[in-house]
Amino acid sequence: MSCLAQLYIGDSRSLKDKRQVINSLKERIHNQFNASVAEIDDQKLWERSSLGVACDQILSKVVNFIEADHRVQLLDFHTEVH
Repeated sequence: MSCLAQLYIGDSRSLKDKRQVINSLKERIHNQFNASVAEIDDQKLWERSSLGVACDQILSKVVNFIEADHRVQLLDFHTEVH
């Protein structure tokens, strides 16, 4: 299974701000869910990011985890079963 999560980082004022939030979120997702996470789009936009998450049977927990992070707003997501 995989998930694409599109995020809005409202407090970000630069790419450096964005990277701090995204790198922290990616590390926390990996540590908590043992999932592979990568920023796959919007790398040059400082208020947006798209994360790809690959894992088995825990995607809803990952989405809930992202939604609970007050630093980002989940704009959209979809999952695919491979």
